[in-house]
Formats: sequence, structure tokens, C-alpha cells
Amino acid sequence: MDHYHMNLTLKVWRQKDSETKGRFETYEVKDISSEMSFLEMFDVLNERLVNEGKEPITFDHDCREGICGACSMYIDGRAHGPWQRNTVCQLHMRAYKDGDTIVVEPWRSAAFPVLKDLMVDRGAFDRIIQAGGYISANTGNAPDANTILIDRADSDEAFDAASCIGCGACVAACPNGSAMLFVSAKVSQLALLPQGEPEKISRVLNMVKQMDKEGFGNCGNIYNCEAECPKGISVENIARMNRQYLGASLSSKIQERPVNMVDPMNERG
Repeated sequence: MDHYHMNLTLKVWRQKDSETKGRFETYEVKDISSEMSFLEMFDVLNERLVNEGKEPITFDHDCREGICGACSMYIDGRAHGPWQRNTVCQLHMRAYKDGDTIVVEPWRSAAFPVLKDLMVDRGAFDRIIQAGGYISANTGNAPDANTILIDRADSDEAFDAASCIGCGACVAACPNGSAMLFVSAKVSQLALLPQGEPEKISRVLNMVKQMDKEGFGNCGNIYNCEAECPKGISVENIARMNRQYLGASLSSKIQERPVNMVDPMNERG
């Protein structure tokens, strides 16, 4: 498609902080190039607002290369906008045409409180990761790569799970605000590899417990999370985590039985 320019109407969520009620404000942006990224378009708008002595729109961003997951915007009812497997920084204005109206909101989740405008606090994800703890590792010399044999299928699945950038699109896309896809990806990337084996039981129990504590909703098996994930993380990870969680729960209960428990069949002995 040839390069072209357009005029657009933006309806953007403005909110001073998490304690203040937010509202939509309407902005007209003109002469926007189809080759701009969505964030560059916001840069143009913010520059204009600053020149007019107005408060610029706060939004999160960092790498602008689809790696960091910071550019969390809910655009026209979709996480990261209309393109599949895409972050906002990778969304280009050629996705729109002259005269379009675009509605832009922050992630909507009780577990992701709005800090300001389009920026939310995703610290809940960090706390879930921290709850997973550490990986036991030999701190001596690095072992030769060939000494740890890993099945190719397992390594591929672990790599796919590890591609999760923690953006929160899965939560934003889920009607229940579930974080199951994120948590299951982080559990899977370690559980599938032998290096993550020693803490396997405690990891899944602690991470799921922290997820519930943070107030995320339950998985509804709708698969919106997979559909909107910019990295295409599979819901198979959720099924894997559920199996691991069940097994870990049973194993934990067995381990917690008191060692001096009396067998009722032999108590007279």
C-alpha cells in the first residue's frame, strides 16, 4: 500500500491517578503518516499538547521493538490493537484510514490499577515471579552443554513459553481478568527443563497462591488470552500447569502428614 496521510479522532482515557475517577477526552490529530507507529502518533499528539500548555498523555513504553511488553494499550476493544501477534509499538498507522475514530484505554483489571492515563501498575506479575523463588544451580564452573540431555520437544516448548514478555494482554483480553496464561508460561519454561526440577512442586504452588492473592479472575476456557497474546503463547501451558498444580498439591499433602501419625489399624499393637 502506498504511503498516505490521514486525519483521525482519538478518544483517550485520562485519569490523574488510581484514586481519581477517569474519563475519555477527544483529540483531533491531523496529517498523520501511514508509516508512523501507533506510539509515534501519540508522540506527535503529546508534543502538540505540551506546546499548547496542556498535560501530555501518559503511556508506558521502553524498547519499542516488541520485546519489553510495556506498551499496554486497549485499542478499539482489543489488547494491542487490531493486528494479530503484535504489540502497540509494532502497530503502524496504515492499519487505519482517514477519518477513523480510535478509542484508547488502559488495561482493565483490578489487579492492574491505573497509575495515570494509559499506564497501569503491573507489579502483580513481578510478585508472582518472585513467589516462584529461585532455581538451584551449581555455582562452580559452567558444565558442558552436552552433559545435560534435554528432549528436543521439551526444549522447544520451554522456549515457546519463555517468549512471554509479561505484557498483560492475556489479562486484558480475558472477561474474567485471568492471569493463567502468563503464570502457566512462567511455570512451564522452568518445569519442562531439568534445571527447574528441584523446586518444581513449591514453584507452582507458590505462584498460583500469589496469583490468587493478587485478585486475578479464574480461567473461563474462552481462549481470548491465546488469541490476543503478541507472542502466541499456547493455552496448552494452562493445561500443563493445572496438571502440575494438582500433582504438587497431592504431593505436598502427603509430605505434610506428621511422621508420628498412628495407624488406626495397629494402634493396639
